[in-house]
Amino acid sequence: MRLTRVAAALLAASTALSAAPAWAKDVVIHAGTLIDGASATPRRQVSIIVKDERIVAVQPGFVTPAGAEVIDLSGKTVLPGFIDTHDHISMGPDWSVINRFTRNQADGVVTAMRNAVRDIEMGFTTVRDCGSGAIEAPALNRAIAARQLVGPRIWSAMQPLSATGGHSDPANGMQPEIHFEGRENSIVDGPEDAQRKVRAHRRDGAALIKIMPSGGVGSIGDDPNHMTMTDEEMRAVTSTAHELGMKVAAHVHGNKAINHAVEAGVDSVDHGTYADATSYALMKKHGTFLVPTLLVADWIYQTAVKTPQALPPTVAEKAIAVTPTMIGNAGRAYKAGVKIALGTDFTGLGDRNKAEEFALLVKAGLTPMDAIFAGTRNAAELIGAPQDIGSVQAGRYADIVAVDGDPLADITVLQRVAFVMKGGDVLKRDGAMQPIAE
Repeated sequence: MRLTRVAAALLAASTALSAAPAWAKDVVIHAGTLIDGASATPRRQVSIIVKDERIVAVQPGFVTPAGAEVIDLSGKTVLPGFIDTHDHISMGPDWSVINRFTRNQADGVVTAMRNAVRDIEMGFTTVRDCGSGAIEAPALNRAIAARQLVGPRIWSAMQPLSATGGHSDPANGMQPEIHFEGRENSIVDGPEDAQRKVRAHRRDGAALIKIMPSGGVGSIGDDPNHMTMTDEEMRAVTSTAHELGMKVAAHVHGNKAINHAVEAGVDSVDHGTYADATSYALMKKHGTFLVPTLLVADWIYQTAVKTPQALPPTVAEKAIAVTPTMIGNAGRAYKAGVKIALGTDFTGLGDRNKAEEFALLVKAGLTPMDAIFAGTRNAAELIGAPQDIGSVQAGRYADIVAVDGDPLADITVLQRVAFVMKGGDVLKRDGAMQPIAE
């Protein structure tokens, strides 16, 4: 209870410093070029009619309904707000092992508040948070939904789940005498335990479940090639989560774990490093998405090569072995017809722009339009909310970004977002975050 009060106090303090932006009422956006996230063909000179938080119409030509505020984006390319399906909203830039002993969940709330603003600045109006603590993302999400803070829409998994000694076990690499309070919330051993943990996460505010059926790169001692959860455990997670209306994301690198996770019914394979033709066929059969997370792969590889001492023990050598494979895997999966959703795994890590993921997807072999779809309509489908997000169409939230230039000719222009609207609120205009109205 004490920690909950700390988190509430932090949110209240932030709210006192800056109130939420005033609701939009009747707004029309004049878009010079519209890539709407639904069609592969851009539209020229269209009007997007917004009422409160939703789009009510998209009309040809520049029209101005009586009494509507006009937002002139006639010289820009307008797109749906970007969606990151593999975010860590409370993650900071320091991966030091010492953080396990010096940071608490209140620190995580503060970091999450900062990262939420950064997501908006970069044009990401929705994120799928694939791993935070028990309170950070739910508290932040409530404050954003209540328009007390600025940030993206968040679907949060809270604590990821793995078996003892798996990627999410905080005791990895530690002395056996060290006890981590709450460790059991990240551990599943056996199918009954898996069912119980999924139900508890849903009760506590999770909108998504993340499992780690293989070892990982950024953890101490475990092997990315090892399958660390049983088929029965994975099936217990997916069946329970799906009955409760939640999707399941699987952090997974090794080939065996990928194939078994897909057969167990996960909704996305995140990373998917050592997938092969059999994996792609299984993913197509089951409708499973691949979330390649190329930006974090590039970042950790560069860090491992240049400053390996900045990473925890064993992480640098694993990064050098694993991450160069990931971009080739993304291209092969795309060519095989696997559905791709954009995910960066990057919030809080350094000063890279998360929209670099679009360019890395193009480098992997996606067309610029398909890379954009990966971060808009595909991502919305994976999250399970295409009726609300991922496209500029009537009925969807007015989550809209704009850039100068043509991203189909130069995908890197998506790294320079000039305008952001979320739910009808203009949060960034002319490249600058907007003062928040009192």
